[in-house]
Amino acid sequence: MTILKNFAAVAAITSIALAAHAAPTESLPTTGALVVVPAYGEVKHANDQAVVTLAIEEQDKDKAAAASRVNQKMKQGLDIVKKEDPQAGLKTQGYYTYPVYPEERVLPNGQPVKQRVPTAWRVGQYLEVTTTNLDKLPKTVAAAQKILTLNGINFGLTPEATKKLDDQRIAATYQNLNERIGFIATAMGRKVGDAVLDTVDFEGSGNYTEARPAAEPVMMRLSKAADNTNVAEPSFEPGETTLQMHLVGKVRFK
Repeated sequence: MTILKNFAAVAAITSIALAAHAAPTESLPTTGALVVVPAYGEVKHANDQAVVTLAIEEQDKDKAAAASRVNQKMKQGLDIVKKEDPQAGLKTQGYYTYPVYPEERVLPNGQPVKQRVPTAWRVGQYLEVTTTNLDKLPKTVAAAQKILTLNGINFGLTPEATKKLDDQRIAATYQNLNERIGFIATAMGRKVGDAVLDTVDFEGSGNYTEARPAAEPVMMRLSKAADNTNVAEPSFEPGETTLQMHLVGKVRFK
């Protein structure tokens, strides 16, 4: 008898579960619903511009002599770059003069000498070269390295390429917004035609793509370049730049 009761209870529970599973799920009403939709776009382009930082530094007991050699060699370096790449944009910057002091001496009483006299002077200057002639860049840099020292190089996009990519980036992001609205409408059981785009905020995410700043020249000890010495051409790979964009759209369903 007990076994029959147990079977009856199990059958009743099973029937209730099957009935609940078979019952249609009611959808939430979406009329007038306002949906916030984030979207994302990305475009890539090969770098077409290089910013090269060249430098010269001299050290001498005579400050004027060190400065004179720096001035002379910078002029020679400028002439070389202009000859190798006439279309390059040139900008001299970061001229510096620093005293070189001897190691600090300590008096017998343990106190350091208060007045120190510089034993030499370090004088240097930087040259920034902006060029789109990437094919000839290794030859240009190698020629300049006969006089100057390569301090840094950064690859990026020209303003023209950046503007072109910006147009493509906006189009890609807006297309992604439309695709997401379609997916959301389908998930909600609505037609895309029932959705009205209320707001498009291209700055809503707070995520902005910023051009990578050129590395600031770092004041460092530079090895003295030997004049009229041939330098093997360096190897450069420009790479590519990726520009991203985020936007937020607000969609209201009829």
